[in-house]
Amino acid sequence: MKRRILLFIGLALLLSLLTGCMDVNEPITKESEGFWNTYIVYPLSWLITYFATLFGNNYGLSIIVVTLIIRLAILPLMIKQMKSSKAMQALQPEMQKLKEKYSSKDQQTQQKLQQETMALFQKHGVNPIAGCFPLLIQMPILIGFYHAIMRTQEIAQHNFLWFDLGERDPFFILPIVAGITTFIQQKLMMAGTSGQNPAMMPQMQMMLWLMPIMIVIFAVNFPAALSLYWVVGNLFMIGQTFLIKGPDLQGNKGKSEGTKK
Repeated sequence: MKRRILLFIGLALLLSLLTGCMDVNEPITKESEGFWNTYIVYPLSWLITYFATLFGNNYGLSIIVVTLIIRLAILPLMIKQMKSSKAMQALQPEMQKLKEKYSSKDQQTQQKLQQETMALFQKHGVNPIAGCFPLLIQMPILIGFYHAIMRTQEIAQHNFLWFDLGERDPFFILPIVAGITTFIQQKLMMAGTSGQNPAMMPQMQMMLWLMPIMIVIFAVNFPAALSLYWVVGNLFMIGQTFLIKGPDLQGNKGKSEGTKK
Protein backbone atom coordinates (compact mmCIF):
# COMPACT_ATOMS: atom_id res chain seq x y z
CA MET A 1 0.00 0.00 0.00
CA LYS A 2 2.90 2.36 0.73
CA ARG A 3 4.16 1.77 -2.80
CA ARG A 4 0.73 2.68 -4.16
CA ILE A 5 0.67 5.87 -2.13
CA LEU A 6 4.12 6.78 -3.48
CA LEU A 7 2.92 5.92 -6.99
CA PHE A 8 -0.14 8.13 -6.52
CA ILE A 9 1.99 11.01 -5.26
CA GLY A 10 4.37 10.51 -8.19
CA LEU A 11 1.48 10.56 -10.67
CA ALA A 12 0.09 13.70 -9.02
CA LEU A 13 3.48 15.38 -9.43
CA LEU A 14 3.62 14.16 -13.04
CA LEU A 15 0.16 15.63 -13.63
CA SER A 16 1.27 18.94 -12.14
CA LEU A 17 4.39 18.91 -14.32
CA LEU A 18 2.48 18.13 -17.49
CA THR A 19 -0.31 20.60 -16.82
CA GLY A 20 2.05 23.37 -15.83
CA CYS A 21 4.96 22.92 -18.21
CA MET A 22 3.54 21.60 -21.48
CA ASP A 23 1.88 24.58 -23.15
CA VAL A 24 -1.39 24.04 -21.31
CA ASN A 25 -2.44 27.60 -22.13
CA GLU A 26 -1.46 27.35 -25.79
CA PRO A 27 -4.41 26.52 -28.11
CA ILE A 28 -4.18 23.11 -29.76
CA THR A 29 -4.47 23.13 -33.55
CA LYS A 30 -3.55 20.90 -36.47
CA GLU A 31 -0.31 22.90 -36.78
CA SER A 32 0.77 22.24 -33.18
CA GLU A 33 4.16 20.56 -33.17
CA GLY A 34 5.67 17.80 -31.07
CA PHE A 35 4.80 14.15 -30.48
CA TRP A 36 2.55 14.94 -27.48
CA ASN A 37 0.51 17.52 -29.39
CA THR A 38 0.40 15.70 -32.73
CA TYR A 39 -0.43 12.16 -31.66
CA ILE A 40 -2.26 12.54 -28.33
CA VAL A 41 -3.74 15.98 -27.64
CA TYR A 42 -4.85 17.03 -31.14
CA PRO A 43 -6.61 13.74 -32.01
CA LEU A 44 -8.57 13.96 -28.75
CA SER A 45 -9.37 17.62 -29.43
CA TRP A 46 -10.52 16.71 -32.94
CA LEU A 47 -12.72 13.94 -31.52
CA ILE A 48 -14.41 16.37 -29.11
CA THR A 49 -15.00 18.88 -31.92
CA TYR A 50 -16.28 16.17 -34.27
CA PHE A 51 -18.93 14.91 -31.86
CA ALA A 52 -19.86 18.47 -30.88
CA THR A 53 -20.60 19.16 -34.55
CA LEU A 54 -22.80 16.06 -34.71
CA PHE A 55 -24.72 17.26 -31.64
CA GLY A 56 -25.34 20.79 -32.93
CA ASN A 57 -22.23 22.38 -31.35
CA ASN A 58 -23.10 20.90 -27.94
CA TYR A 59 -19.60 20.60 -26.49
CA GLY A 60 -20.86 19.50 -23.08
CA LEU A 61 -22.61 16.47 -24.56
CA SER A 62 -19.56 15.84 -26.72
CA ILE A 63 -17.27 15.74 -23.65
CA ILE A 64 -19.61 13.21 -22.04
CA VAL A 65 -19.61 10.97 -25.12
CA VAL A 66 -15.84 11.16 -25.66
CA THR A 67 -15.23 10.49 -21.96
CA LEU A 68 -17.32 7.31 -22.23
CA ILE A 69 -15.49 6.29 -25.40
CA ILE A 70 -12.10 6.72 -23.71
CA ARG A 71 -13.23 4.85 -20.60
CA LEU A 72 -14.52 1.99 -22.74
CA ALA A 73 -11.24 1.94 -24.69
CA ILE A 74 -9.14 1.58 -21.52
CA LEU A 75 -11.64 -0.72 -19.80
CA PRO A 76 -9.54 -3.86 -20.50
CA LEU A 77 -6.57 -2.18 -18.80
CA MET A 78 -8.69 -1.26 -15.81
CA ILE A 79 -10.04 -4.79 -15.51
CA LYS A 80 -6.51 -6.17 -15.61
CA GLN A 81 -5.40 -3.68 -12.95
CA MET A 82 -8.30 -4.55 -10.64
CA LYS A 83 -7.79 -8.29 -11.06
CA SER A 84 -4.09 -7.90 -10.27
CA SER A 85 -4.95 -5.83 -7.20
CA LYS A 86 -7.46 -8.47 -6.08
CA ALA A 87 -4.86 -11.23 -6.48
CA MET A 88 -2.36 -9.28 -4.38
CA GLN A 89 -4.97 -8.69 -1.69
CA ALA A 90 -5.71 -12.41 -1.53
CA LEU A 91 -2.03 -13.09 -0.79
CA GLN A 92 -1.78 -10.51 2.01
CA PRO A 93 -2.34 -13.03 4.86
CA GLU A 94 0.43 -15.31 3.59
CA MET A 95 2.73 -12.35 2.99
CA GLN A 96 2.11 -11.17 6.54
CA LYS A 97 3.04 -14.60 7.87
CA LEU A 98 6.32 -14.46 5.94
CA LYS A 99 7.07 -11.02 7.39
CA GLU A 100 6.47 -12.36 10.89
CA LYS A 101 8.60 -15.43 10.19
CA TYR A 102 11.48 -13.35 8.86
CA SER A 103 11.07 -10.34 11.14
CA SER A 104 14.78 -9.85 11.75
CA LYS A 105 16.23 -6.84 9.92
CA ASP A 106 19.64 -8.33 9.13
CA GLN A 107 20.57 -8.58 5.45
CA GLN A 108 20.53 -12.38 5.27
CA THR A 109 17.03 -12.63 6.76
CA GLN A 110 15.67 -9.90 4.51
CA GLN A 111 17.10 -11.64 1.45
CA LYS A 112 15.38 -14.84 2.55
CA LEU A 113 12.13 -12.89 2.96
CA GLN A 114 12.41 -11.54 -0.57
CA GLN A 115 13.11 -15.02 -1.95
CA GLU A 116 10.14 -16.54 -0.12
CA THR A 117 7.90 -13.68 -1.21
CA MET A 118 8.87 -14.06 -4.87
CA ALA A 119 8.34 -17.83 -4.59
CA LEU A 120 4.85 -17.11 -3.23
CA PHE A 121 4.11 -14.84 -6.18
CA GLN A 122 5.33 -17.45 -8.67
CA LYS A 123 3.33 -20.20 -6.98
CA HIS A 124 0.09 -18.24 -7.41
CA GLY A 125 1.02 -16.68 -10.77
CA VAL A 126 0.94 -13.13 -9.44
CA ASN A 127 3.09 -10.31 -10.81
CA PRO A 128 3.46 -7.65 -8.08
CA ILE A 129 4.03 -4.85 -10.59
CA ALA A 130 1.42 -5.95 -13.13
CA GLY A 131 -1.17 -3.69 -11.53
CA CYS A 132 0.98 -0.61 -12.16
CA PHE A 133 1.43 -1.06 -15.92
CA PRO A 134 -2.23 -0.46 -16.88
CA LEU A 135 -2.23 2.69 -14.75
CA LEU A 136 0.97 3.97 -16.38
CA ILE A 137 -0.44 3.24 -19.86
CA GLN A 138 -3.74 5.01 -19.30
CA MET A 139 -2.30 8.10 -17.59
CA PRO A 140 -0.97 9.73 -20.81
CA ILE A 141 -4.42 9.23 -22.37
CA LEU A 142 -6.24 10.82 -19.46
CA ILE A 143 -3.74 13.68 -19.15
CA GLY A 144 -3.94 14.15 -22.92
CA PHE A 145 -7.72 14.44 -22.65
CA TYR A 146 -7.24 17.06 -19.94
CA HIS A 147 -5.01 19.03 -22.34
CA ALA A 148 -7.52 18.61 -25.17
CA ILE A 149 -10.30 20.10 -23.01
CA MET A 150 -8.14 22.95 -21.71
CA ARG A 151 -6.62 23.86 -25.08
CA THR A 152 -9.58 23.50 -27.46
CA GLN A 153 -10.74 27.10 -27.82
CA GLU A 154 -14.22 26.22 -29.03
CA ILE A 155 -15.05 24.55 -25.71
CA ALA A 156 -14.54 27.75 -23.71
CA GLN A 157 -17.00 29.56 -25.99
CA HIS A 158 -19.96 27.31 -25.18
CA ASN A 159 -22.12 26.55 -22.18
CA PHE A 160 -23.84 23.39 -20.97
CA LEU A 161 -26.71 23.08 -18.51
CA TRP A 162 -26.14 25.87 -15.92
CA PHE A 163 -22.43 26.58 -16.48
CA ASP A 164 -19.97 27.93 -19.04
CA LEU A 165 -17.56 25.19 -20.07
CA GLY A 166 -14.59 27.56 -20.06
CA GLU A 167 -15.30 28.97 -16.59
CA ARG A 168 -15.53 27.52 -13.10
CA ASP A 169 -18.88 26.17 -11.99
CA PRO A 170 -20.47 29.25 -10.34
CA PHE A 171 -22.39 27.12 -7.82
CA PHE A 172 -19.57 24.58 -7.22
CA ILE A 173 -22.02 21.75 -7.90
CA LEU A 174 -19.71 19.85 -10.25
CA PRO A 175 -16.67 20.01 -7.91
CA ILE A 176 -18.77 18.68 -5.03
CA VAL A 177 -20.28 15.92 -7.17
CA ALA A 178 -16.79 15.09 -8.47
CA GLY A 179 -15.53 14.76 -4.89
CA ILE A 180 -18.51 12.65 -3.76
CA THR A 181 -18.28 10.28 -6.74
CA THR A 182 -14.52 9.94 -6.21
CA PHE A 183 -15.18 8.99 -2.57
CA ILE A 184 -17.81 6.42 -3.60
CA GLN A 185 -15.47 4.99 -6.22
CA GLN A 186 -12.65 4.65 -3.67
CA LYS A 187 -15.02 3.11 -1.13
CA LEU A 188 -16.16 0.50 -3.64
CA MET A 189 -12.57 -0.26 -4.59
CA MET A 190 -11.84 -0.96 -0.91
CA ALA A 191 -14.79 -3.35 -0.57
CA GLY A 192 -13.68 -6.83 0.44
CA THR A 193 -10.17 -5.70 1.45
CA SER A 194 -10.72 -4.74 5.07
CA GLY A 195 -10.02 -8.22 6.37
CA GLN A 196 -6.96 -8.89 4.25
CA ASN A 197 -4.37 -6.93 6.19
CA PRO A 198 -5.38 -4.71 9.14
CA ALA A 199 -2.02 -2.93 8.98
CA MET A 200 -3.00 -1.48 5.61
CA MET A 201 -6.19 0.14 6.86
CA PRO A 202 -4.70 3.51 7.99
CA GLN A 203 -3.09 4.02 4.57
CA MET A 204 -6.27 2.97 2.78
CA GLN A 205 -8.37 5.33 4.90
CA MET A 206 -5.94 8.15 4.12
CA MET A 207 -6.29 7.50 0.38
CA LEU A 208 -10.07 7.29 0.76
CA TRP A 209 -10.18 10.93 1.90
CA LEU A 210 -7.08 12.32 0.16
CA MET A 211 -8.18 11.70 -3.43
CA PRO A 212 -11.66 13.28 -3.15
CA ILE A 213 -10.20 16.34 -1.44
CA MET A 214 -7.59 16.75 -4.19
CA ILE A 215 -10.23 16.34 -6.90
CA VAL A 216 -12.46 18.99 -5.28
CA ILE A 217 -9.52 21.41 -5.02
CA PHE A 218 -8.61 20.88 -8.67
CA ALA A 219 -12.24 21.06 -9.83
CA VAL A 220 -12.89 24.32 -7.98
CA ASN A 221 -9.95 25.99 -9.75
CA PHE A 222 -10.28 24.47 -13.23
CA PRO A 223 -12.88 25.11 -15.97
CA ALA A 224 -16.22 23.35 -15.56
CA ALA A 225 -15.54 21.30 -18.70
CA LEU A 226 -12.85 19.41 -16.82
CA SER A 227 -15.11 18.91 -13.80
CA LEU A 228 -17.75 17.49 -16.14
CA TYR A 229 -15.18 15.03 -17.45
CA TRP A 230 -14.27 13.95 -13.90
CA VAL A 231 -17.91 13.44 -12.89
CA VAL A 232 -18.74 11.35 -15.95
CA GLY A 233 -15.52 9.34 -15.61
CA ASN A 234 -16.22 8.67 -11.93
CA LEU A 235 -19.78 7.53 -12.62
CA PHE A 236 -18.43 5.16 -15.27
CA MET A 237 -15.83 3.84 -12.81
CA ILE A 238 -18.51 3.25 -10.17
CA GLY A 239 -20.56 1.21 -12.64
CA GLN A 240 -17.41 -0.63 -13.76
CA THR A 241 -16.52 -1.49 -10.16
CA PHE A 242 -20.01 -2.86 -9.54
CA LEU A 243 -19.63 -4.97 -12.68
CA ILE A 244 -16.19 -6.37 -11.83
CA LYS A 245 -16.38 -6.58 -8.04
CA GLY A 246 -20.05 -7.56 -7.74
CA PRO A 247 -19.41 -10.80 -5.77
CA ASP A 248 -17.00 -9.01 -3.41
CA LEU A 249 -19.50 -6.23 -2.77
CA GLN A 250 -22.26 -8.74 -2.03
CA GLY A 251 -19.96 -10.72 0.24
CA ASN A 252 -18.92 -7.58 2.09
CA LYS A 253 -22.57 -6.62 2.55
CA GLY A 254 -23.36 -10.08 3.91
CA LYS A 255 -20.50 -9.87 6.42
CA SER A 256 -21.69 -6.45 7.60
CA GLU A 257 -25.24 -7.75 8.14
CA GLY A 258 -23.87 -10.79 9.96
CA THR A 259 -21.80 -8.56 12.27
CA LYS A 260 -24.85 -6.45 13.10
CA LYS A 261 -26.85 -9.57 13.98
